Amino acid sequence: MQKVAVFGKPGSGKSRLSKKLAAVTGIKLFQLDSILYKKNGQFVDRNTYDLEHGNILSCDSWIIDGFDKIESFNKRVESADTLIYIDLPYVVSYWLVTKRLLKGLFVKPEGWPDDCSIFKGTLQSYKVLKLCPKFWNDNFLVDLEKKSINKSLYVIKTISELNHFVEKNIKPKADNKL
Repeated sequence: MQKVAVFGKPGSGKSRLSKKLAAVTGIKLFQLDSILYKKNGQFVDRNTYDLEHGNILSCDSWIIDGFDKIESFNKRVESADTLIYIDLPYVVSYWLVTKRLLKGLFVKPEGWPDDCSIFKGTLQSYKVLKLCPKFWNDNFLVDLEKKSINKSLYVIKTISELNHFVEKNIKPKADNKL
């Protein structure tokens, strides 16, 4: 495990899992939101994003949390040796987005752009979740399985699997050969 792509629907726990993975493995974490948005919450231009994304992919090791456009996602899947797809039921994803909003009323979510509204971000997450069945479906999983030949593929389907993934599947960095 050197190049890890973590992805799934909004509110699926990607960031939390990625942070745990980074802490246990010692592999540097890159959250797509941090290169997709400026500090003020506005999108960076596409060329800037593509350049930064390419620089990350060229590193010897990385954990990338997020999805973004299909083109950059496909590049990550191709470059990664480990794919972690968080495929929680939609009702759970809606709940987790709502929970993030409620907590965000008191404490800004970690990694959230400085001037980005938690309300606008939540509305965007709800909009994306509404469209997700067109993409995050059985066909996506079949394609992902085809693309994951010679890679490790993990599909997390429950909160329990998500909460215990690192402990059950990852050796601490002292044991890892980085």
